[in-house]
Amino acid sequence: MPLGSADHVWFFRAERFDALECLHARFHTHRFQPHTHETYAIASIIHGVEYFTCAGVQYAAGPGQLALVNPETVHDGEPRGAEGFAYRTAYPTVACMRDIAEDLTGRRVGTPTFADAVVDDADCAGIWAEAHRLAERGADPLAIDTAMTAAFAHMLARHADLPPPRRIGDETGPIARVRAHLDGNYHRAVDLDELAGVARLSRTNLIRAFAKTTGLTPHAYLTDRRVRAARAHLSAGMAPAEAAALCGFYDQAHLNRAFKARIGVTPGAYRGL
Repeated sequence: MPLGSADHVWFFRAERFDALECLHARFHTHRFQPHTHETYAIASIIHGVEYFTCAGVQYAAGPGQLALVNPETVHDGEPRGAEGFAYRTAYPTVACMRDIAEDLTGRRVGTPTFADAVVDDADCAGIWAEAHRLAERGADPLAIDTAMTAAFAHMLARHADLPPPRRIGDETGPIARVRAHLDGNYHRAVDLDELAGVARLSRTNLIRAFAKTTGLTPHAYLTDRRVRAARAHLSAGMAPAEAAALCGFYDQAHLNRAFKARIGVTPGAYRGL
């Protein structure tokens, strides 16, 4: 059906994640006709309730829930009432999800299947929505790669028909190499494939091993390293905009957010101390 005047749709591709097709939408009147995708359809409901039928079963998905539609499965979707609904959804390919599932389990798998079309998992829904936001903003490459990979791994581990995730062993050596690489390259864009090559681990297992060893994701570690470098420059009297450029931040606003979140004051205020 055509979009109503109150319906809004933003379509974009997460180029940092194999041109993943993504949709950020708010619907008050639009109704999807029954259809299928050759991909998965994964949605985090932001507000309101989406009503839909999937494989002949009726569902209602609201905030804190994920809608998980398997490939080639007939489904529709609609709002009801004045509130409508808003969601963030994307369409990962079977190959993408299979690769992450095999990294996660350490085994060859077929096509991962989600048993339930709606799951109550506020943590996973939040992780997915944040990854989607980062991709929409065109954020730092490592931020997008880390968030997307972690979100898909999280939902596959919790809700797909897979063996348990393999145990992460002692990866002290690989993680030490990655930390050293980030320490020496914080001033430029770094992506997850690059770090996986340094570690000689898969992307999924690098994220898990890095978090186990350091307590941080690779992107969080990189941001901390950038803030530390900016702090040193600011202490020496450098202007915040110049420090931002030298330390790998997009702009001064990006530095401001990261710096204040970790130091408690803005870079300008810190420089004036």
